[in-house]
Amino acid sequence: MKTIQDAKILILDDQETNIRLLKEILSRAGYSNLACSDDSREFLPLYLDSRPDLILLDLHMPHLTGFDVMERLSDFTQDDYVPVLVLTADNNPATKQRALSCGAMDFITKPFNISEVLLRVRNVLQTRQMHLQLKSKNSQLEELVRERTIRLENSQIQMMERLAHVAECHDYETSEHTYRVGCLAANIAQAMGMTEPQISLLRRAAALHDIGKLAVPDSICLKPGRLTPEEFEIMKTHVEAGARLLQDGQCEVIQMAETIALTHHERYDGSGYPYGLKGEDIPLVGRIVALADVFDALLQQRPYKVAWPLQKVYDEILVQSGKHFDPAVVEAFFSLQNSEGGSPVDSLYTPSMKSSDGAKDYGTTTMTLSPTHAISFATKK
Repeated sequence: MKTIQDAKILILDDQETNIRLLKEILSRAGYSNLACSDDSREFLPLYLDSRPDLILLDLHMPHLTGFDVMERLSDFTQDDYVPVLVLTADNNPATKQRALSCGAMDFITKPFNISEVLLRVRNVLQTRQMHLQLKSKNSQLEELVRERTIRLENSQIQMMERLAHVAECHDYETSEHTYRVGCLAANIAQAMGMTEPQISLLRRAAALHDIGKLAVPDSICLKPGRLTPEEFEIMKTHVEAGARLLQDGQCEVIQMAETIALTHHERYDGSGYPYGLKGEDIPLVGRIVALADVFDALLQQRPYKVAWPLQKVYDEILVQSGKHFDPAVVEAFFSLQNSEGGSPVDSLYTPSMKSSDGAKDYGTTTMTLSPTHAISFATKK
């Protein structure tokens, strides 16, 4: 409604003469968007069709009275302000009080006085116009806050992702591990029937699973051999360190990442760390990332181990079903196979000369995640 004269006005009165008179008065004053009916049963379709800015409503009508109409109107105007001017010759205080309690804003007395009709219509439409302007301004402010919140959340996530890459380089010099774990976790989640928003969150959150390794000394992270029991106890602290780093996050990705960082080394049989959680006491996202993390780690050469052959990795995952891994997650992982009956990696990865995301070429086996993500499964020589 740019101007008051642009307002849409709905007139409901069982007397056709009253409708004609009001239309004449309002038309001469420049109001052209008028909808009318002398049958109160037509109120709802008329209201939904015209979405009026003002309703001129007779109280005493057959079928549905003005009181009935206002009660039904309240179901459609809870989040809006649509003024109602009551048309009545009834000056009974009880009647007016009841009309006001039902939502009437003001009264136009019958027989109509042209000046009174126009003044009261103008007054309530000015209020309606201010309401719409305020509503529009609030929507703009809400959208601005939403955009700035998204930008802030993305900045936080990007900062955490960069820290995760730092932690990864700080550990094994593998530049794509976190990315691959996020993509594989998302594919497993999809196979388990998680919703698309949750899958998208998991893809990003899983990449932060080892961010706590920033708190582990280089002498342990970069040790070119197996850790001593004492060193391993220190390494295990990275899960709680990561959770502390991510705690109190305001966005869903950081909140999920905190859960994953803390629980991705728990084991389904309760033998994991830091809390020895068992079965479904371990959050599902932690159970999914546990498998994705181990699968990728076993395929890679690390300072303390050689890269495992693919079939040996599959065999180990099957052996660990119900022990290290949730059987349902294992089943979802092995369901990621193509219609020709290939292996999970046959469906998840396809051979390629180099990864489309520009991963380093280590002169080793490189695989591309299909159908939408490229991953370099490089085994460093």
